[in-house]
Amino acid sequence: MSNPVITVKELVKDYGVFRAVKGISFEVQQGEIFGLLGPNGAGKTTTLEIMETLRDKTSGEVIINGLNLDSAPEQIKKLIGVQLQAAGYYPNLSLNELIRLFAGLYNKSVDQQAVLDMVGLGDRGKSKYKELSGGQKQRFSIATTLINEPLLVFLDEPTTGLDPQARRNLWDLIRSVRDKGATVVITTHYMDEAENLCDRVAIIDKGEIISIDTPDNLIDSLVSRGFERKKEVKPATLEDVFLDLTGHEWKNA
Repeated sequence: MSNPVITVKELVKDYGVFRAVKGISFEVQQGEIFGLLGPNGAGKTTTLEIMETLRDKTSGEVIINGLNLDSAPEQIKKLIGVQLQAAGYYPNLSLNELIRLFAGLYNKSVDQQAVLDMVGLGDRGKSKYKELSGGQKQRFSIATTLINEPLLVFLDEPTTGLDPQARRNLWDLIRSVRDKGATVVITTHYMDEAENLCDRVAIIDKGEIISIDTPDNLIDSLVSRGFERKKEVKPATLEDVFLDLTGHEWKNA
């Protein structure tokens, strides 16, 4: 791979005397689903917010699609879509009204029905946001990030709190976003999610990248060092049972 859409060099973020991000460097290639993984407080969300132009960096360099974050933040904002951990929407507005609102912010004309169809909410246009389930809210949140047809989509823990059925639905949606041409950067605490979705992952701990590779290569490296699971791995999991019994189509998830 040799076509980075994101280049981060020696990125540092200080909060007073505390250094949250300690000179990290990495690239994200065009068309990847790239994961930033780490425990709470590791610096992954801070790194994400710097790339999203939402938080100032202390030092280092961030290049988005050839644009320097220091000199072209407004141009970068036009290229990205951002779905935050906690998205706030007017609860009493309908989904159609919210889409029109976001389209107005981007100064774009959009097909509201097509936007909702894309995330499996085609029949909920007249529903108020507060009437949606947790999974539907997450899917709608992702839909609003796509209104400006972004080159790059940032998703911060998009499936937190969702049931297995809703999580799998959202995985399919994230893959479809990538398949339509966007690059996706995602944070998650679910390692099965990262393993299934991500082409490559960077593992961050205490503000430093301690490993970066494909999930398969990272797993193979661990096994080659003699790691063995203490419990026999069955050919299916309880989550597989749940999905088999309940189905994993959109439904009301």
